[in-house]
Order: sequence, then structure tokens, then C-alpha cells
Amino acid sequence: MRGPAIRGILLAGFMAIPWGSLGAQEVVDRIVARVENDVILWSDVRALARYQQFLDGKSESDDQILDRLIDQCLGRVRNSFATDEEYQARMKQAGLSEQDLQAMVASQLYLSNYLDSRFRAAVRIDPKEIADFYQSSVVPRAKARGQEPPTLDAARDSIQEALIQNGINRQAEQWLKESRLRVHIEKSLDEVAR
Repeated sequence: MRGPAIRGILLAGFMAIPWGSLGAQEVVDRIVARVENDVILWSDVRALARYQQFLDGKSESDDQILDRLIDQCLGRVRNSFATDEEYQARMKQAGLSEQDLQAMVASQLYLSNYLDSRFRAAVRIDPKEIADFYQSSVVPRAKARGQEPPTLDAARDSIQEALIQNGINRQAEQWLKESRLRVHIEKSLDEVAR
């Protein structure tokens, strides 16, 4: 799915969302941030707050803690490059600064949280879908790497979350298509690009 494109387009309309219309539901844990393929959960924020409380007798605000966890994820993104020079060169080539990356991550967080809260409750995963995904994706991928695949029970929660995320993405894409039909859109990219 064109996740970043959809998220970028939806971000513009994000502030106009009627938050009261989302409905009340009991939440056990919640995704509070996504950085590339990493997910930060509300329980991660609370766990770090408790750890800080234990060490220092006080903890930072939830926003500050989330920023620390995001910085850790950005550090992993940076570490995905062979060298810091390669990371810096790629950023320069793309015309981005550290502040640009942080701003993009922050925007993605807001949008990801909205999409999750808006569509997660409507996604239903059939146990057969989990078993099918396990057989068609997990097992072949592990074997291709020369690894023993995890058991279905061990992989069940991860598979279910992946299927839920796919469902959220499909619903968001459908919602976006329907929204585009209701809104007058004028494009002037060709004029600007000249």
C-alpha cells in the first residue's frame, strides 16, 4: 500500500477530525508512535516513566518520554546505514535535515494514531486468516533464510497485528478514495514544477 502517500494526504485534513465521534471503547494497549517499521506502545511510555521514577524519584512528561523513544528509533534508522557518513550523505542527497526528519516523524505519529483509533475497531481478523498467513508467508520466509519457522502459537500475535495493520491501511485507502470523490480538488503541480 502507498502508506506514506496516504498518510501525507490525510495529514492535511487531520485537524478537522471530529474527535468526539470516535466512540468510547476499552483499550488494553495502544500504538502511540510508528517510526519506519518500529512501533512504540503506550505501555512502553509508561514503563520508561516508571523506570525514571524508580531511578530519579520523578519522571519526564509523557511527551518528553515519547520523544526519547522516538530518538531511539531514529538512532536505529541511523544505524541501518553502514556509516554515519552514508547516513549524512543520504540526508543531504534527499535535501533533509535532522529537524526535517524529526518533524516528519512527529507528523507520522499524529496521523498513525488517528488512523489506528479511527479504523482498528472495525478490523476483524478470522483465525483462518492467521493460519493462512502463517502457511503462506511466515513458513516460506523462514525456510528461505534457512531458519526454523516459529510455531503458529508463537507467531500468532505478530501475525494478527500485521493483518490488523493491513486492514487499517485498506480501510484508510477506501476512506481516502471516498473522501476524494466528495471534495473539489485542483492540482497545479505542473505549473509549479515549470
